[in-house]
Amino acid sequence: MRTTVGIIGGGPAGLLLARLLHRAGIDCVVLESRTRAHAEGRQRAGMLEQGTVDALRAAGAADRLDVEGLVHHGIELRFDGERHRLDFPALTGGRTVTIYAQTEIVKDLIALQLADGPPLLFEAQALAVEHPESGAPVVRFRHEGRERTLHCAWVAGCDGSHGVAQNAFPATVGRTYAHDYPYSWLGVTAEVPPSCDELIYARHARGFALHSMRSPQVSRLYLQVPRGASVRDWPDERIWDELAARFAVDADWTLRPGPITARSVTDMRSLVREPMRHGRLVLAGDAAHIVPPTGAKGLNLAVSDVRLLARAFTELHDQGSTRLLDGYSDLCLRRVWQATRFSYDMTRMLHAQPDGDAFDHRMQLARLRRITASRHAAAELAANYTGLPLSP
Repeated sequence: MRTTVGIIGGGPAGLLLARLLHRAGIDCVVLESRTRAHAEGRQRAGMLEQGTVDALRAAGAADRLDVEGLVHHGIELRFDGERHRLDFPALTGGRTVTIYAQTEIVKDLIALQLADGPPLLFEAQALAVEHPESGAPVVRFRHEGRERTLHCAWVAGCDGSHGVAQNAFPATVGRTYAHDYPYSWLGVTAEVPPSCDELIYARHARGFALHSMRSPQVSRLYLQVPRGASVRDWPDERIWDELAARFAVDADWTLRPGPITARSVTDMRSLVREPMRHGRLVLAGDAAHIVPPTGAKGLNLAVSDVRLLARAFTELHDQGSTRLLDGYSDLCLRRVWQATRFSYDMTRMLHAQPDGDAFDHRMQLARLRRITASRHAAAELAANYTGLPLSP
């Protein structure tokens, strides 16, 4: 097989890149190692920055999003029994965020791809990227029981933090920066209407809690738990009791419990790989960077990578210029590091630190009170949360 851009990974990054390239008249092939059912069933993030919504609209992939997405105009911070709302449009000049599950984005993009897009191969396991330094890199993959090759002009590694694309970077090229947090998140999906209209971020002495939603009928909630905790340690009653305690405020508010349909534990980690390009191989999304979910940046960073990458490939296709491709890594990493910083700061501010003392506790409260008392500090958080501008 031959194509201009070989895309490894059929998650939102790879699928959106394929859609944008298709609309620009650039041929590509997407290799996804899992089945379609698995790709459409992976539970991931659901908060979309304004720029992510704009990108999906530009790709013609927002018909359901515009009908079913829940537009949010702020978030609520809870600490010391108090509740404080941040008004995003007032703080950012009109920007909002939208709740729409990543699984639904993937379903929308797959449907478009199969209807009129470039080839999308499921159960096509990428084995290696070869000769990325040459003008004709090759992706070796296994599909339908036999090994095949995809000859490309460029390869885009959108295959996540454990994919093969990153392995094609020589050990002497670049560096990986990583930080592991000493706690995890227990995430649960519950068949019960949300107890809030907007997301609640709660800082409590017993640990962080987040109230989100997937739809007007389905709630998504998170608890800070010790790193290495098992879902077996958290029966339904214990989960709801702990959530109620951490969300408690000195006001008339009640958490609605309901049947829990899914639960999982996610370790918290920050990771950035530099550079994001080697020869004719470029990385996007989790293949290049991971952030803790506190700031809701993972999916949105992947989309910003892809927007820049699609723009760069379009410039090469239309004008024969590699200017944007040559600057792709540096442009992306500027935004990546800002999002990494924001996610780190939010995580440190809101989570109980296992090795913390009374001083750390007071410092966390001081940061939260600074945000809720200062329009300047609140605007800084709102600007980062709704999404920093895409690099020029």
